[in-house]
Amino acid sequence: MVIVFALLALAVLVTANWYLWRRLFRDTTDGPGRARRVGAVLIGGGWVLAVGALVAERTGAPFWLQRVLAWPGFLWLALSIYLLLAVVAGEVVRPLLRRFLERRDGRGEPAVAAVPHPERVPAGAPAEKPQEAGSPLRQSGKDGPASEEPSEPGGATLVAAPSRRLFVSRVVAGAAAAAAVGTVGYGTYGVLRGPGVKRVTVPLAKLPRAAHGYRIAVVSDIHLSPVLGRGFARKVVDTINSTRPDLIAVVGDLVDGSVKDLGPAAAPLAQLEARHGSFFVTGNHEYFSGAEQWVEEVRRLGLRPLENDRTELAWFDLAGVNDIAGESEGQGPDFAKALGDRDTARACVLLAHQPVQIHDAVDHGVDLQLSGHTHGGQLWPGNLLAEAANPTVAGLERYGDTQLYVSRGAGAWGPPTRVGAPSDITVIELASKQA
Repeated sequence: MVIVFALLALAVLVTANWYLWRRLFRDTTDGPGRARRVGAVLIGGGWVLAVGALVAERTGAPFWLQRVLAWPGFLWLALSIYLLLAVVAGEVVRPLLRRFLERRDGRGEPAVAAVPHPERVPAGAPAEKPQEAGSPLRQSGKDGPASEEPSEPGGATLVAAPSRRLFVSRVVAGAAAAAAVGTVGYGTYGVLRGPGVKRVTVPLAKLPRAAHGYRIAVVSDIHLSPVLGRGFARKVVDTINSTRPDLIAVVGDLVDGSVKDLGPAAAPLAQLEARHGSFFVTGNHEYFSGAEQWVEEVRRLGLRPLENDRTELAWFDLAGVNDIAGESEGQGPDFAKALGDRDTARACVLLAHQPVQIHDAVDHGVDLQLSGHTHGGQLWPGNLLAEAANPTVAGLERYGDTQLYVSRGAGAWGPPTRVGAPSDITVIELASKQA
């Protein structure tokens, strides 16, 4: 079954890229030539880089190789998505543009244009008699056959302009390429400039009046990598600190790589500042990157990992569970261990990377779960896939007596690009409902 699925996916990928090549290069050229070959190399080479970047990251290839492949490979992934979407959208525009041109020209045949074309006379041949004005054909010699090229007085030869079909293909392809490049460029700029700040008020029935206005800075999915490095981590830390939170919650997917390669990139996390400290739970990507080593590293940087654990703060309990991906290593989430013996009269805030963990949170009487993982879809229309796999993609929703807040995340996985899902750091302000 896995093989069948893989073959089907490969067939779809090949078909989609052939379609891209056809619309962007074959249909915009008169015939076989350099442009078509260059197009095939660009599309094929882009996917070689993209697959290479993914394989290098997952196999722990030398870090210099990961960095060489990551930028062009991951950006091609994003660009290919929006090239395909733009070309498909162009199928709607294509017949409308052709109909407009036909109506404007008032005829269906291609136009012709006069182009200067000097007479070519073989060496030693007698001079030809000048063409009579208005003659439709140019004689090639005294007894030679009539030329098939129409001409005008003064030696100008009439040549066919590009066909209407070719012209439309070039216009649509150019517009599609410009739209895709612009979309990916702006989406990449949005990630690299750093996340914005969202502020959300969450009322909790069990929260004491004294804790009204307590602020938790929630950051998820930073995804430090060969692309997003130390400078990006510094922007995230500075943004968090600027909100002056009471507590900082890092809810998983901090990194995409080993401590050896990305330890220096994560170093700015040691500068996080909050009155009641910084806390961390694992995400699925930590288990691709050496979760045990990263748990120790964030502890060394001053964050407190909550590995199926709980701490009792002055006004509420703060708990954290491991990510579901840890089950493959015997380190999966254990809600009973983290929450089983707590005082249920106290408010409880749970850190859990994936929104799907909300159902266990409801069963254990959690008041508020803070999650990430979805990236808000990251690349539209990826939000449709995210909605199919998660109960909440972004924002605050209620499940029975439990509320769930899902952050879109601070960074990006794969392409350092976001479209329709801007990155954020959220300041959750707890509100007491007690008089």
